[in-house]
Amino acid sequence: MQVKDSVLIHVVEDDATVARLIEGALQRFGYECEVFRTGSDFLRRLRGQQPKLCILDLGLPDMDGMEVLQQVRARHRFGLLIVTGRTDTSDRVMGLELGADDYVLKPFEPRELIARVRSVLRRYEPAQPDLALGAAKVAQFAGWRFELGTHRLISADGREDTLGLAEAQLLITMLEHPNQILSREQLLSGRDVSALDRSIDLRVSRLRRRLEENPQRAKVIKTVYGAGYLFASTVSWK
Repeated sequence: MQVKDSVLIHVVEDDATVARLIEGALQRFGYECEVFRTGSDFLRRLRGQQPKLCILDLGLPDMDGMEVLQQVRARHRFGLLIVTGRTDTSDRVMGLELGADDYVLKPFEPRELIARVRSVLRRYEPAQPDLALGAAKVAQFAGWRFELGTHRLISADGREDTLGLAEAQLLITMLEHPNQILSREQLLSGRDVSALDRSIDLRVSRLRRRLEENPQRAKVIKTVYGAGYLFASTVSWK
């Protein structure tokens, strides 16, 4: 089975056996692949070429994968999937906090890896306009303005911030469903959520820190215990 267009994926993995497994799986499904054994080689390559997705191991020989993740997210916006043997939940939480899109533990089935790759790539596809919103490009709510095209968030006093892709997608989903309870599964676009997968809660926390005067007593993004989250604001579109 082949993908429709060539999609470049960078694999940062020092274990030759695992690298060959990942490369083989990607190539069987039509993805273009480039493998790096060290974090520094990968970061140097990014100066001249960006992939659609990076598959990143955390246990690299020259630098910690978390440091690579931080440097990537400070400068680039493409899909990032962690594949690692680290089983500690704190590593998983830290990776998601730093901006990883998903996390796969070794050992893994190649088909599972491909499914995760496809899921992450879909998040970075150009957004299709919502028919209900027509040509609306700017949302106004609770004194804020959010520009869908640039992901710029502008406060009432003119302060500007640019959201990362994951936070922007979360905010757009909430803006399209104001004053409705949305489950964590709905906010993750239908992806299964396990008890250990707190990625949506981490994204909500980051978004609250941007929007709320007191994130501990949130007025805009409210937690509905046992059900999900509610965006408690009127939204107007332009």
